[in-house]
This record gives sequence, C-alpha cells and structure tokens, in this order.
Amino acid sequence: MRKAFLYETHMHTREGSACASATGQEMVRAHIKAGYTGMIVTDHFFNGNTAVPADLPWDVRVELFCKGYEHALEEAKGTGFHVFFGWEYSYHGTDFLTYGLDKDFLLAHPDILEWTPEEYFDIVHEHGGFIVHAHPFREAFYIEKIRLFPDYVDAVEVINSSHLDPKFNERALKYAQKHSLLQTAGSDLHHWEDINGAGIEFEFEITSIKDFIEALKGKDYTLVNGFSSHE
Repeated sequence: MRKAFLYETHMHTREGSACASATGQEMVRAHIKAGYTGMIVTDHFFNGNTAVPADLPWDVRVELFCKGYEHALEEAKGTGFHVFFGWEYSYHGTDFLTYGLDKDFLLAHPDILEWTPEEYFDIVHEHGGFIVHAHPFREAFYIEKIRLFPDYVDAVEVINSSHLDPKFNERALKYAQKHSLLQTAGSDLHHWEDINGAGIEFEFEITSIKDFIEALKGKDYTLVNGFSSHE
C-alpha cells in the first residue's frame, strides 16, 4: 500500500488572525495528531480579519503577523512535520491565498495595501508567488458581492471544508473547470478542535513551499475534503 502525504493548505493562528483561537504551536500538534505531513499557515493579512494593530510601524506589524508561522515552525522542529508560510490577502471580503513569498517580501513592500487587486496579482507573480482564489462563492454579511479574477489567479479552492452548504464548493469547481484553473482543497481551520482531514494529498513528501507549488503546477496530487477525495 502506497504512503500518502497530506498537507493543510488553508489555516489560521491566533497570533495573526483575529477570528482564530489556536496558537501556531497548538495547530502543529493538532495536525500531527490528525495524520498530516505538513501545513501552510495562511493568516488573514492586514486588509482582512487580522489580529495585528494598524497603528504600529510597518516592520513591527509584519513581525507580529509572522509570529503564528514562526511559533508553528519552532514547534515542528525535530518532528518531521513541515510548516510553510503564506497569507490570505483580502479585497472587500474577496480572499486570495498567497504562497511562495516570505517576510522579506512583506517588509520590502509597505505600500502593498495601496495596490489594486490587479497590481497585487502582477507584483506577486513577478516575485514568484502563487495565488489561489479562496472560497470564491462564499456568501456572508461582510462580502458585498462576488468578484472573480480568472485571468489573474493560478488556482481555485474548490474544496473548503468549513462550508456547511456544498453549493459553494460545487460552484467553485465549475468555475475552475470553466477557466481551466488548477484546483486546491483546504480546511480554512481557525480552531484546532475542528480539524477534519481536509487538504491536498501527495504520493511524495513535500519539503518546501516551492516544491508544493511545483507539484500543484504538475497536477500531481489528490484533493481531500475530509471524508472522501477526488482527483
């Protein structure tokens, strides 16, 4: 029987996200116990539901924002569990998971909040980043309308296991298929008690965020919704 390597692609920590209750350390312990091989910390950026005060100098804000990831990385040392860095960028409730960039990128761009979404996508791509449109059809009081950017994103989150209504994932899948976009899955986890096994499964171990992105581009993975999976 082949070994599978499961990765969480969308989760939040209390250090970076105001809506999360678990620390980076707690998230690592919960994911290891649930059988994951790794996770990507994607806390809400400053234009989303951030836990970082807005009245601090830019470098201080960035340092605080990265604490959830850094605490998780420290907790994972010596365990064989992989922790990668990302974030969830927001534009009036429309959210984009950003992979492949680091703290230095954020420190070097204190004007990032002034960019239009299109400028954000272009600059992220120029620096080698990868963008996933998270839960594109979610409906909530803070989402004034559905905004789609099929010509700018690299992939679509077609399984978000926090959705109680399956129609949101179904619409996301149809959208991704219509525009021939790559597909991802994640739990959008905010509380370690809610962990349910959703994510992306590989037949080989992923040891860096760059390798994760390349595996996605190569379509060499399986999406897992926590109860069943599909290619």
